[in-house]
Amino acid sequence: MRTLLTILLLLAVAVPASALDRRPRKKDKKKNKTETVVTPPTAPVAEQQAAPEPEEPELPDPAEVQYDDMTLGLSAEQADSLVAVWRERQCGDSYQEFFDNYILVDSTAEGTTPDSVYIQRLRALVSPIQLPYNNIVRGYINRYTDSRYGTISRILGMSQYYFPLIEDELLKEGLPVELRALPIIESALSTTAVSPMGAVGLWQFMPSTGKSYGLEVNSLVDERRDPVRSTQAACRYLKDLYAIYNDWSLAIAAYNCGPGNVNKAIARSGGNGRTFWDIYDYLPRETRGYVPAFIGASYAYAYHRQHGIELTEAPIPLATDTIRIDRLMHLGQIASTIDIPIETLRQLNPQYKLDIIPATTKPYTLVLPQRNITQYIANEPAIFAKDSAYLKEYINPANIDKKRQERSGTVYVVKKGDTLGAIARRYRVTTAQLMRWNGIKTNASRSFCSRTRTRLPLLISSPLSAMF
Repeated sequence: MRTLLTILLLLAVAVPASALDRRPRKKDKKKNKTETVVTPPTAPVAEQQAAPEPEEPELPDPAEVQYDDMTLGLSAEQADSLVAVWRERQCGDSYQEFFDNYILVDSTAEGTTPDSVYIQRLRALVSPIQLPYNNIVRGYINRYTDSRYGTISRILGMSQYYFPLIEDELLKEGLPVELRALPIIESALSTTAVSPMGAVGLWQFMPSTGKSYGLEVNSLVDERRDPVRSTQAACRYLKDLYAIYNDWSLAIAAYNCGPGNVNKAIARSGGNGRTFWDIYDYLPRETRGYVPAFIGASYAYAYHRQHGIELTEAPIPLATDTIRIDRLMHLGQIASTIDIPIETLRQLNPQYKLDIIPATTKPYTLVLPQRNITQYIANEPAIFAKDSAYLKEYINPANIDKKRQERSGTVYVVKKGDTLGAIARRYRVTTAQLMRWNGIKTNASRSFCSRTRTRLPLLISSPLSAMF
């Protein structure tokens, strides 16, 4: 009995103890639950307060930065303009550098130049092409350096665009760069010049000769007018002529009258003619003045400053680039869409006689001002969309004939006894027009009519039909 009471007492003590032991645990669980609920909103605050401030990225070493149009923040059009300015400056600097560094400067007063000075100046133009001096040559020097007519002034301006193209091709073929003067006496640096005999372009190729040297000549395209393609053909032709005669004066004469006439002159001279001057008296009359005119033009280009002549700014962009065209296109599509006058497009692309690029079976080249290259690319879809509006005008053959007459012109080589009035009547234009097109001053026109002229180009912007 006593044992039973002892067991009951122990049980009575153990139950409250276990209860007391359990209550705190429940309280702890509740406390933990409370802390768990309270913690989430406070934790981010603590993290935000503890989070360090973002560090600034380290700038690269200035020496390692590569500057281009992207890092400078330029748009594509701005980059084009920058390149155009750079190329124009290069062109102007190279032009000035030639005369500043390579041309003899003397103190001889204008109008009082003795023969000895002319001889000295021509000798200073060291060249594989002989540039002798005599009375015939002096006559052509006087004609090209006569500032009253403005011809050489205009040529100097145009040379800033054309001479770099011509010199590049001459150097590629290993030819003397002095041959750049040939287009001066051939066409006065006019890509659209047409002679009465039908020769065309800077180098005055006849159709048959141009085609034989790979130039395309048809109703829409005349590469005799293309300054690059025609220069490439002229270089090949001049190399062939030099290979025949091994003398540049004879090769230049043959360029004018053909190798057949030069060969006849050599035969008539007894077969001993080795230079132009050896066969001078046996050459055609026009060719007798051709080599002296070449020497006179070379002199006038090099020494124009000594005669008080300054260049007239070229009416053509000096900085250009090319676009490949592989579909039929009219130049009017471009002019009406982006900021390029149609006349500028014609000046840069004179080979497209009717303003049409016939790129249906092969691609063609379009020359644009450097500043407008990006603008053209950005607006190409809009330009292409106008093809039907501009090309339908040329489906009618009557329109093609009309456009051909509007775009044609000629260059006349003044000969002994010519007068402005007679030339004007022959080409059905006015004397005033001739004077305006050639920069002839009013007070010089009488002198021009009274003095004899040979191998001096005269530009005539008349319809092609007026030539016949």
